[in-house]
Amino acid sequence: MPASRPIWKGQLRLSLVSIAVELYTATKANAKPSFRQIHEPSGKPVHYEKVVDGIGPVDKDEIMKGFEYEKDDYVLLTDEEIDAVKLETRKTLDLTQFVYSHEIDPLYYDKPYYMVPSDELAEDAFIVIRDALRQADKVGLGQLALRGKEYLVAIKPAGKGLLLETLHYEDELRKADPYFSDIPAKKADADLLEVATALIDKKTDKFDAKVFKDHYQSALRELIARKLKNKGRKITARDEPPESRPTKSNVVDLMAALKSSLEGGKQAPAKKPAAKAKAAPRKKAS
Repeated sequence: MPASRPIWKGQLRLSLVSIAVELYTATKANAKPSFRQIHEPSGKPVHYEKVVDGIGPVDKDEIMKGFEYEKDDYVLLTDEEIDAVKLETRKTLDLTQFVYSHEIDPLYYDKPYYMVPSDELAEDAFIVIRDALRQADKVGLGQLALRGKEYLVAIKPAGKGLLLETLHYEDELRKADPYFSDIPAKKADADLLEVATALIDKKTDKFDAKVFKDHYQSALRELIARKLKNKGRKITARDEPPESRPTKSNVVDLMAALKSSLEGGKQAPAKKPAAKAKAAPRKKAS
């Protein structure tokens, strides 16, 4: 079992079959540098106080959760009252539907988690569900109460285990139409499309996440290392090339740019104007 603690323990249920499982976060929170606000003159971290208008700082035990049902009017709820809300999905994840993975728009996917059997007794049933999903090429759907919210989730095989991904609900997503409305409803030029498709084919390869690095985070770590080496002295920003904006000529030269990219990125040399033929010397009149 991994060193980290599971964020959820419960039952994965398919009809009358229940399997004891555990859920672990699949992403690392400390993969990127994190910052705190610091009071520069003293070098000490800045703390935050809970403050009420007209009263000032208040103690933690005086704070409750409130739902604003009208402007500036709240119904107050204690932690005990919220915990008393009975949801079966708090301890049981029921697989209620199965779909092909390509049927779920990537827009719905939110966060990944690893799911593993809790003990040896659960292993056989866990493996059966995993392999059945793999053989059917399907994704299991269900709902799970986690950290004060009920999530729609999708479960699919991942190596020897299962990958659970939380999904957004329909009403959490913005409609695309307002953003796409100004894009003209026309097809791409056939010749341009042919060259662009050839360029895509040329750059097609198997996905390998190791190929891609977070350059911004690497630059931040380099900056931190330089600051430590220079004992915190201010470091000036490095010069960056000015941002270029496409001009009308760029648009006109779209075919040339695509063909150049297809040939390996070499810019096609500009054609020189044809040299004017030299006029033949006139014969002197006799």
